[in-house]
Amino acid sequence: MSTGSGADSAPAPTSTHESKTGGTFSSLKIRNYRLFATGAVISNTGTWMSRITQDWLVLSLTGSATAVGITTALQFLPMLLFGLYGGVIADRLPKRKLLLVSQAALGLCGIALAALTLSGAVQVWHVYLIAFLLGMVTVVDNPARQSFVSEMVGPAQLRNAVSLNSANFQSARLIGPAVAGVLITTVGSGWAFLFNGLSFGAPLVGLLLMRTSELHKAVVVPRAKGQLREGLRYVSGRPELIWPIVLVGFIGTFGFNFPIWLTAFADEIFRGGAGMYSFFNILMAAGSLAGALLAARRRSSRLRMLVAAGTAFGLLEIIASMSPSVWLFAILLLPIGMIGLTTNISANTSVQMAADPAMRGRVMSLYMMVFAGGTPVGAPIVGWLSDTYGVRTAMAVGGTFSMLAALGVGLMLARAGGLRLKVDLRPGHPHVRFVPREQLAAAA
Repeated sequence: MSTGSGADSAPAPTSTHESKTGGTFSSLKIRNYRLFATGAVISNTGTWMSRITQDWLVLSLTGSATAVGITTALQFLPMLLFGLYGGVIADRLPKRKLLLVSQAALGLCGIALAALTLSGAVQVWHVYLIAFLLGMVTVVDNPARQSFVSEMVGPAQLRNAVSLNSANFQSARLIGPAVAGVLITTVGSGWAFLFNGLSFGAPLVGLLLMRTSELHKAVVVPRAKGQLREGLRYVSGRPELIWPIVLVGFIGTFGFNFPIWLTAFADEIFRGGAGMYSFFNILMAAGSLAGALLAARRRSSRLRMLVAAGTAFGLLEIIASMSPSVWLFAILLLPIGMIGLTTNISANTSVQMAADPAMRGRVMSLYMMVFAGGTPVGAPIVGWLSDTYGVRTAMAVGGTFSMLAALGVGLMLARAGGLRLKVDLRPGHPHVRFVPREQLAAAA
């Protein structure tokens, strides 16, 4: 693949193929990746404990869903403002050394919030400030961590490793909320924050124990002017990159506001409290874990899977928003988690595998900027909708935006790939599919 910045007009591919090396856990055979994954599951557990506790702490201090939305927005605002610069830094510097610094900084933020909470001095502005500082560190940590995966496992195992990273994160999501719920109701929020801060010692140890000789050759880009613009031009000229990024931008902005929705459903709609909120998060995580493991078994990334998953994700959110009972709402969280994670993995993997290694840091920073950085835009809006019109309306609006974005991106990808929609009602034939324009012309 060319590393140039010109806008070429090659058709968008429908899949990206890998080697035949299979197995759901095949990338764990690589020692460096095992160390990375082991450290990640511990720190991810602490992160989920902290997220649940942070949301509930803010709601307890203020009684406002809007305040929860502001906290979420502040944590992701740096990604929106500075995300592209984080990608430039990740391309310029050795990623393992960069991760040692960023992971240590994330741990210190967790310990600081724990000290404030355990001392009884915590105020909502403290939570706002630390959320913003966490976001600043994440600006560099996210693209470095995403692109470091390929250095550990190589291109043949990249899809499997990305899927297992998501499975790792969702496994921690099963444990973290449950433990957080127990700690909040027994000994208080501060201990959950303290565990989170200390948990970052695990990935630091893993990074230090890695055999650098076994890492795949890293592409380190020398410092030069115009690298940010070069990255933007590179992405803008490739439909297989730009349209998945556009889709995750819409879904990240409007469809992934679960901290706001789940707290409001647990507290206002079903009157369940912190225990129910933790239970909702566990169900979401179980569905997401299933989606990640299914993705790990697939050996190719198909853009049509991304479009179908995004459409189904939005539709399920609309249905869940109208759930009359707590049990129907809870059951729907399982497929929402599974299909939402499938959407994310499909987009992440297709973008990583289509990007040139010298551009991967900048491409992934743009991906994370629009996915996570859209939250500062969407979270306050969704929080305001929840407070003003009710959480059911807010969730339905988020699902509608996600579904329409997926359908629109599907049409744009079909157009870029020279495809047309074909409807065939004959028995035994696919009824609806995309085919090349030339094939339709020949049939006519």
